[in-house]
Order: sequence, then structure tokens, then C-alpha cells
Amino acid sequence: MSQKKGWGRTVMGWFVVDEEERAAAAAGTPSGGGGESVDDLIARYASGTPGGAPAAPPVQFQGEVPRAQGGQIDLPRIFLAAGIDDEEQGRIRKAQDLLKSLPAETPAPVKKQIVEASLKAFGVPIEQIIESGVQEIEALEAWIQREAQETQRTLADATKKIEDLNREIAELKQLMEVSVAEQNSATQAVNAAKLQVQDVLEFFGQEKVAKVVKDSPKLHEPPTS
Repeated sequence: MSQKKGWGRTVMGWFVVDEEERAAAAAGTPSGGGGESVDDLIARYASGTPGGAPAAPPVQFQGEVPRAQGGQIDLPRIFLAAGIDDEEQGRIRKAQDLLKSLPAETPAPVKKQIVEASLKAFGVPIEQIIESGVQEIEALEAWIQREAQETQRTLADATKKIEDLNREIAELKQLMEVSVAEQNSATQAVNAAKLQVQDVLEFFGQEKVAKVVKDSPKLHEPPTS
């Protein structure tokens, strides 16, 4: 098994899914154990190392490239954007369907003979299937790298917005502190001025002040408790 995986990784370059990752993909869980938290994923993508994957193959996407929606991807549209038409995609689907139709206990050499004979009967050359398969793997690898770059851009934009918001929050807090301090200072100054005026009024006596307040159209009597 290690020889097979080593051959795939070092010679072909496209076969980057090992048995552990294959089993994890089938189970719908991350490979390597317990998975990552959201904060771990953000930190990993923000650091520019989304997975240590090899450089993307030289695939040039054309037109609108579908993004992942709710964790789901539209594989046929990705392949079309990579220049893999319906006929080329159909070759791989035909081979996949043939493999799925065989009993799981069928020996690998027998499977190979049956699939090759069936494809030959359909008039589909093995070389074309291999070509289409490699095209699809290259397209998917390029799509993964493209999504990783988009994620990094999103995180960079979000990080900048958070920094801007934090800076704005700090400025608002400072403004609030200054406003409260100025209000306290102004209140103290006004109270001091009121006391100075009060000294003058007390000089004339409380009854005299009360009568003037009552008789004057400009003044208002204080409310009674």
C-alpha cells in the first residue's frame, strides 16, 4: 500500500489523496483526527498556509467559476469552467458507473478486464478516459487553490474591517470619556458661579427674594415638593 501511495505522490503528482484521507472523505470528516475549530481554521488560512497542498496545475478557468455554497460544490460547472466539456466528463462518469456496478468482492484484475472490455464495446478508448480523469483532477486541484486564495482575501478584508472597527470603538470610548470629563468640569464651574450669585441673594434675605420671584413676570417660583 505504501508503495502504491508513494508511486502516486512522487511519479504522477496528481494522486494526493491517501487511504486515510480517502476514508475521512467517505465519512465526511477531516483527516488526521479530531478536526479543527473555527479559530484554528481562520488562523491557518490567515497565515497563508491553507493546507500545504502542492502548487495548482496550470489550469485556466474561463467564465464564472462556481464557489462552494454551504459546503457543496457544483463539479460539472467547475469542469466546464476548466474547459472539460460534457463529453469528456461523460467518459469518467461511464467508467465510474461501470466500477460501481461490479460486486465489491470482484478481484481487481477481473474488474479491470470487465471495465476495459465494456469501454471498448462502447467505443471509448482507455487513453481518453485517463486524459479526462487527469484533466478533472488538475481542475479540482486548481479550484481548491483558487478557493484558498479567495478565503485568504476574505479573511484579509474581514481582519482589516475588524481593525478599523476596533480603532473606531477606541476613538468613541475616548470621546465618551472626554465628554464626561468636560461635563463634570462644566458642572463644577456652573455650580461655583451659582454659589457666588446665591451669596448676593442671601444678602437681601430669603423673604425679599421670594416676593420678587413671585411678583416678577420673568421669574418662576421653584416647584414645591
